[in-house]
Amino acid sequence: MATDERNAPPRRPEGRGPEVRRPEWPDTLDVRALLEAGWRPTPFREFVIKVHSRCNLACDYCYMYEMADQGWRRQPRRMSRPIVDMVARRIAEHARANLLPKVDVVLHGGEPLLAGVEHLRYVATTLREAMPDVEVVLTVQTNGVLLDPFFLDLFDELDISVGVSMDGDEEAHDLHRRRADGRGSYQAVRAGLAALTSPRYRRLFGGLLSTIDLRNDPVRTYEALLDFDPPAVDFLLPHGNWDAPPPGRPRDGSTPYGDWLIKVFDRWYGAEVRETRIRLFTSILRLLLGLRVAHETVGLGPISVVVVEANGQIEQVDSLKSAFEGATGTPLHVSRDPFDSALMLPPIVARQIGPRALASACRDCAVQRVCGGGHYVHRYRSGSGFLNPSVYCEDLYRLVTHIHDVVSADVRALQPGT
Repeated sequence: MATDERNAPPRRPEGRGPEVRRPEWPDTLDVRALLEAGWRPTPFREFVIKVHSRCNLACDYCYMYEMADQGWRRQPRRMSRPIVDMVARRIAEHARANLLPKVDVVLHGGEPLLAGVEHLRYVATTLREAMPDVEVVLTVQTNGVLLDPFFLDLFDELDISVGVSMDGDEEAHDLHRRRADGRGSYQAVRAGLAALTSPRYRRLFGGLLSTIDLRNDPVRTYEALLDFDPPAVDFLLPHGNWDAPPPGRPRDGSTPYGDWLIKVFDRWYGAEVRETRIRLFTSILRLLLGLRVAHETVGLGPISVVVVEANGQIEQVDSLKSAFEGATGTPLHVSRDPFDSALMLPPIVARQIGPRALASACRDCAVQRVCGGGHYVHRYRSGSGFLNPSVYCEDLYRLVTHIHDVVSADVRALQPGT
């Protein structure tokens, strides 16, 4: 695929459509039986709105543009105002029906800032006006290249927090996060972060997303992110599965990603003062202490996230696009379907039923309550769907047991007589 096609008008894909696939998990899930057994769905509390479907970068690991699902080609460039109106009404309807006092809405893409200042203003104000009795927490997730005072003034005015993607120092970041012509984006992102973290806008800074590359030194990567004093950092495992393994993840018992993350954990946990919150580590720590955590990558808490594409289609979480063509799809659209209807779809139910959605090997594992089988998308294998351990199984086991051992040693050291 030529990366500069992202800014072309949407078109139908050439050739025949995707092949008809034989039933895989969760296609065979019996939702009626679950309901009869007493299971009840968890309402959606986070809504990811694809306000723009194109991007101004060409990151080679991007699940939206570079992996199995090429559905972005059929999407309009920008979510229209009539679709925005429908989305707002449907979220308000869902919040009222499920007595939700608060909803989180992420303005996403592609690159959402390509939608422009006035369109983002329309989206934000329409959402809040549709549900005056509900707290609407708005976040924009951006690559940071276009952050400037015009956008930041808007976010300041409308109380919209900002998450930025950055992979470390310039060398690490520009390995993957490049423009279509091959130029790196680090300097532009750094300039955007400098504006965001200035005294006037600092309160809007939500944190950094960083995708792991094993070639980058873990501690150096972490400390490069600390230069921006982020309130939170989320380290992401690159998307892959059993059919298309992630880079540097051989089919053996080695733990390259676990080892990489352990080096960051030891640096983070061993600091004299807490420098930032790392979501993956804090989630594992909470789970080890017996607390409930809703996190896509670990734990067994029900996933309560839904996506609305630029054309109004209701879809599953967009990272599933890395598995196969149509993996996120549902038959639902905001023009005719409430979000409650999505809660009854087998692929969404599968992400809410905890250990019942795990492979037998995971159900028998000592750390399954903490690991939770790993990120759902990383379990995919053609033929069995998502009813498999994570392709990162050994890495997650190594990381969880290491954190357990470190914290256990600290607890023992606090006991009298030690």
